[in-house]
Parts: sequence; C-alpha cells; structure tokens
Amino acid sequence: MKKIIFTEDAPFPVGPYSQAILVDNTLYASGQIAMKCLAAGDTDVAKQTDEVCNNVIAVLKAAGLTLEDVVKTTCFLAEMSDFVTFNGVYEQYFAHKPARSCVAAKELPKGALVEVEVIAIKS
Repeated sequence: MKKIIFTEDAPFPVGPYSQAILVDNTLYASGQIAMKCLAAGDTDVAKQTDEVCNNVIAVLKAAGLTLEDVVKTTCFLAEMSDFVTFNGVYEQYFAHKPARSCVAAKELPKGALVEVEVIAIKS
C-alpha cells in the first residue's frame, strides 16, 4: 500500500514531489528546509535547524509517526563549518540516535543552510 502524505503544518513542496510517501509501514520523507526563516531573511543555522526539525515532526505526525520512529536521516549543510551548531540542535530532537549521513552541498534550495530528510518505520 502506498499513500501520499501531506500536511499544511510543513512547507508546501517547491517542485514536483510529495512531502512524504508511506509504503506499507515505511515513511520516506522528502528533505525539509526552513521556509519561514528564509522568508524572513534569517541566516542563523541554529534557527533554521530548529525549524527544519519541526517541519520533520509535522510530516511524521501527518503519517501517524513520531521522531522516535525515524531510523535514518540524511542531512545537508550549505557549509560544513556549521556542523557543530547544526549538531547541537539536531541532537535535541534525535536523542535516540538514528543512522545518519551528513554532507555539505554546494547549494541548497532557496538558499537554505540546512536540509533534512528522514526514513521512519511505523511499528
């Protein structure tokens, strides 16, 4: 069973993709960026990370999941020099330590500093 997940509590997709797809008991969530921060011109990586994590929570909630259900994250940073700051906020949300990749990307959508995508398993 495949179901498209959408919530108005997270940014609308900026392209031809879904916020997330639930296949059986596995959620594949698209990357989230901090649209509110970006609209306000806020370039604070900690604030962007906080907003991104809250967007992830909203998408998970729409699928009937929580952060505890996340088994893998893929994190993108515009600047690897923001890694320590990003990590400080990230670990407040992902205390259960899912598997993770974190890479620097030359450029993120809309000039974002942080993007996070997740895979979660519904128990």
